[in-house]
Amino acid sequence: MHTIAVLALHQVIPFDLSTPIEVFTRTRLPDGRPGYRIRVCGEQPEIDAGTFTLRAPWGLEGLEGADTIIVPGTAAPAAPLSPAVRDALRVAAEDGTRIASICTGTFVLAAAGLLDSLRATTHWIAAELLATAHPDVEVDPAVLYVDNGQILTSAGAAAGLDLCLHMIRRDYGSAVAADAARLSVMPLEREGGQAQFIVHDHAPTPQGSVLEPLLTWLQDNLGRDLTLADIAARAGTSTRTLIRRFREQTGTTPLQWLHGARIRRAQHLLETTHHSVERIAAQVGFGSPTAFRDRFKRTTGVSPHTYRRTFG
Repeated sequence: MHTIAVLALHQVIPFDLSTPIEVFTRTRLPDGRPGYRIRVCGEQPEIDAGTFTLRAPWGLEGLEGADTIIVPGTAAPAAPLSPAVRDALRVAAEDGTRIASICTGTFVLAAAGLLDSLRATTHWIAAELLATAHPDVEVDPAVLYVDNGQILTSAGAAAGLDLCLHMIRRDYGSAVAADAARLSVMPLEREGGQAQFIVHDHAPTPQGSVLEPLLTWLQDNLGRDLTLADIAARAGTSTRTLIRRFREQTGTTPLQWLHGARIRRAQHLLETTHHSVERIAAQVGFGSPTAFRDRFKRTTGVSPHTYRRTFG
């Protein structure tokens, strides 16, 4: 039987902790046998879980001999990692143990040096912090999970379910994973990634900058067919100077900023109106519904119809 050690650290997020426990303990093989044995481990016997305190049946010794170690997220991802936990995870990695994280548990793996030069994800709201704190990690905030073989990471909250189901499919095949998905009332594979959940009411506008009036004008004119020359003329500058200022103050190009603002406006319209996709495409400045659908899916990972079905 496959043994999974779930490592609960202080300030563990209860949802992230319960996800692997529930999913894996419910998993049954075709002959009815359980597929997994679960150990809940902690550095200390008592663990602060925010709204309650829990007692872990296993200490760090419970990581030894496990086939998989899962690190749930914590409410304090930037907290220093203790040498004991760091060393235990490194030893497990050297022994070939599969190690996975859920949500901000990715920070623990990064602090242990297990994600250097690897692609990884975390909850989208913590992705920038992860990239800043651990520049050797290639952070991808748009996906639900990343499988590097031995090391796996997931995004936040429900993405932990996606990762657990993925590991079950790796271990026992699609039929067992599909049964586990039904028990979890989850699709075995969700369409799109984390990008569809990252929504801003407005594109970022650097207040007080020389671009602020221009960006406000762009927000008010998303439905127009604007070219780079049009935007430069409005700004009263050359296209070359405009591109340089945009990169300095927004980190992107004028047209990329415009496309992002259009998609954010489209998300808002899909959520709050019954307008057709064709009408929304025109409202946000796309020349054709096909171009709009292509750009929307590239940005969010899902089609406009799927986005509306999910969030409308």
